[in-house]
Amino acid sequence: MTKKETLQLFEQKKVRTVWDDQEEKWYFSIVDVCYVLTDSKDATAYWRKLKQRLKEEGNETVTNCHGLKLRAADGKMRMTDVADTEQLFRIIQSIPSPKAEPFKLWMAQVASQRLDQMQDPELNIDQAIMDYKRLGYSDAWINQRIKSIEVRKELTDEWKRTGVHEGLEYASLTDIITREWSGFTTKQYKHFKGLKKENLRDNMTNLEIALNILAEASAAELSKQNSPEGFAGQKKIAKDGGSVAKAARKQLENKLGRSVISPSKASDYILPEATDENEK
Repeated sequence: MTKKETLQLFEQKKVRTVWDDQEEKWYFSIVDVCYVLTDSKDATAYWRKLKQRLKEEGNETVTNCHGLKLRAADGKMRMTDVADTEQLFRIIQSIPSPKAEPFKLWMAQVASQRLDQMQDPELNIDQAIMDYKRLGYSDAWINQRIKSIEVRKELTDEWKRTGVHEGLEYASLTDIITREWSGFTTKQYKHFKGLKKENLRDNMTNLEIALNILAEASAAELSKQNSPEGFAGQKKIAKDGGSVAKAARKQLENKLGRSVISPSKASDYILPEATDENEK
């Protein structure tokens, strides 16, 4: 099961959403919805009072809502009350707002688009591009990131073809590749950038993504050529693929006179500008 956080826009206002691929449903940040519908200066306080009133009235919808960690305006992950589409429809009924009906239509559109994306992978890529643009990433970075997703899929298809098991074995091979070209395991790399649960690749610079693409693409091609058997066979392929990118990295660093492995993360230069609304 995976949960993917996505920023959606309703009338140019951001609503944090999470897609649960196991339940195949969207979850919406309730405080964001309160902000959109009421324009409250303190949407958190508004939701807190509304939640208390609904509980006192015995509203089961509020009781069944749960929390997920979502990225706040300061870039940190904070526990946030969320509701699925059905729950949110009921909560909206308790919020006097002329935007209520347009917002319900928007929610239905969001759900429909996701179902279309599940049938057509190209639409899913289009959605990813729009999401990265909303966060403030450059077109050059986005192009690299989308290519990295394509290359990663090609590599994991090779792993699956040669008998590697998803989960721990995938993670171990990823660590081997990453450590070979960067000098860090995935966990060490995230620590170096000051990341916790954030996606490492979403916080790589253009050069870092390019090198990671080279490493994984090389591993995929070597696997196709050699057809190693299972996890044990793929360990050497992973190291060889990473070594190709390592050589490119060392050559570039010699020319630049500095390391291309950067401690910078997206929130250092993108997210503060892209999330300049009130803390939610």
